Amino acid sequence: MGDIRQSLLPRDVLSAAKELLYHLDIYICNLVQSGRQPPQVDTKTLELVEEFILHAPKDRNAPPRRMSALQELQLLEIMCSCFQEQSRDTVRQLMFSALFSLQGNQADESRMALLGKLVSMAIAVGRVPIMECAATWLQRTHRVYCVRLARVLVDDYCSLVPGSVPTLQNIHSSSPRFCCQFITAVTTLYDLTSEELTPPLELLQMIVSWLQDDPRLVLITFLNSPLSGNQPISSLDLTPLGGLVRWCVKAPLAYRRDKKQALTNGSTESEPEAGPLFSALHLSVLQVFMLLPNILNEKGLFGRLALLQMEPLAALTSDLSRLLDQADKHTHSSSADTHTLSQLALDRLAQALQVAMANGALLCSREDLRAICSRLPHNNLLQLVMSGPVMYYNNIHTPPLAFSPHASHSPIASHPTHPTHPPHPTHPTHTPHPTHTPLASHPSSHPQYPAQPFLSGMPFPFRPSH
Repeated sequence: MGDIRQSLLPRDVLSAAKELLYHLDIYICNLVQSGRQPPQVDTKTLELVEEFILHAPKDRNAPPRRMSALQELQLLEIMCSCFQEQSRDTVRQLMFSALFSLQGNQADESRMALLGKLVSMAIAVGRVPIMECAATWLQRTHRVYCVRLARVLVDDYCSLVPGSVPTLQNIHSSSPRFCCQFITAVTTLYDLTSEELTPPLELLQMIVSWLQDDPRLVLITFLNSPLSGNQPISSLDLTPLGGLVRWCVKAPLAYRRDKKQALTNGSTESEPEAGPLFSALHLSVLQVFMLLPNILNEKGLFGRLALLQMEPLAALTSDLSRLLDQADKHTHSSSADTHTLSQLALDRLAQALQVAMANGALLCSREDLRAICSRLPHNNLLQLVMSGPVMYYNNIHTPPLAFSPHASHSPIASHPTHPTHPPHPTHPTHTPHPTHTPLASHPSSHPQYPAQPFLSGMPFPFRPSH
């Protein structure tokens, strides 16, 4: 590939980029056919990509080559066609990697800009091969860059172009892998710490509809990932479950804060209420947890692989404690309303913890739960969860897998002499209903945030707290 540089130099920027893509496709096809394992694009080829597609000058003194907006649009169309016409997934993935794998140099900014435009166009025109390659890219790339791509897509389809939300919504059927990674990226991006980092309602509605249609959607990356211990710590989580739990728990207080700030700033714009959406999302997340025992048992992973990690849960309880303190400090005449929303947030946390533990998504002891929840105010349902028995698993002598991007914490063998308890309820599990109240003495119903379901089929005997 290095010897074609001289033939590319005299060409105009679009013609040179098009010619390089043609040669890159041939080069990677030959590389795959050679049987070399693993196939790897050489450094000189990557330098050609940076010079003639990303327009990073090889010589500092040379004037930078720039494309007009029209030429850039034409290049994106050429790239879409190139990936669409290439029938071999291995070649497509290698080509995508050669173009967009971050190299830690100045060309990375150009890479990210071109990647955002290409993926956005692929969504608009339904180019599934590019979405599939982007899903792999999101799985392998540092989360900082993943959330940058997610922000570009949200801005394009939820902010900049009115009426384009249905186009983005179609990705769940055209490329479920990409859709799953997109959800993981946006739940990482929007952590509800500020109004800017609160998910747009259009995005929230979209994710709720996706999960209601197919709860297993958020497990696709996990179901299709090889079980190994080499997941980079800096990558996105294996599933978006942790991020979705964070959304549901923090939403009552975070949205109340943002609504007050909007009124303070003089905004009177009427928007659909977020409360019912988060209520529906919370129910869907609990239903996903209830799918896990069969899936984990089929893979031999029940009690060995935690899809919810203690470190982000500890961060969540810390954030929740801060939000509750802020709500108490700024409460005047609406103290009853604030108390209701606070209890709703705590109820959701308790439900998520219990259902996750009962279904093998969270591997921890009750002592661990008490430690991370120690700063939270009293809540009857949370007290029940923390005072329940230690969970045991069928494969008690099997060590946990260190597969998650974060350090796995598992006290599976903390009491090896005790008999094991079945991970499933011994009586039929009742389908949760969004109007059930967790505890009659402390209703969490609110006109904007309907009461959340307590799953009576989840196995934890009541033991009075002391």
